[in-house]
Amino acid sequence: MPFTIAIDGPAASGKGTIARALADRFGFAHLDTGLLYRAVGALGGDPIVAARGLSAGDLQRDDLRTAAAGQAASRVAAIPEVRAALVDFQRRYARTEPGAVLDGRDIGTVICPDAELKLYITASDEIRARRRALELGADESVILGELRERDARDAARDVAPMRPADDAVLIDTSALSIDEAVELAVGLAQKAGA
Repeated sequence: MPFTIAIDGPAASGKGTIARALADRFGFAHLDTGLLYRAVGALGGDPIVAARGLSAGDLQRDDLRTAAAGQAASRVAAIPEVRAALVDFQRRYARTEPGAVLDGRDIGTVICPDAELKLYITASDEIRARRRALELGADESVILGELRERDARDAARDVAPMRPADDAVLIDTSALSIDEAVELAVGLAQKAGA
């Protein structure tokens, strides 16, 4: 049976870095589920139509890592019909052999509530803003405002709000190096049977 690792948390917390490292370490497939929503937002037009017609090629767009795409993703993710169109895809992916790591904002609570391991990765707002500003070459104060706006919207939405699953292990990466955060997650995965 495939081993599923569900990783949730806010933007720039380190969840994608940890997810990719876990997938590499254990030979699992990896899906950054935020790319699905970023692609729907970036496609424009009717987001429900875009979600229903989303293809693997749409996930390869060069503009999916921009701040604008992140904001668009947060807006379309609040639409129940968009979420429904993408849930089945994510659940099928989660059962890829020999295992899969999915990272997003509702993986442990909605997409994979039965995942063998659930992690909630977080960091302080200021640390996350600094990381994202360095990544994008943007103004840290502007990024801080955008992150807080997006977090508030994602935590308050009626459908699948961003929150840790009740049985998720919390990892705060504020004071951890990348290597320290990854090794902590690897240890938890090994303990869970990955």
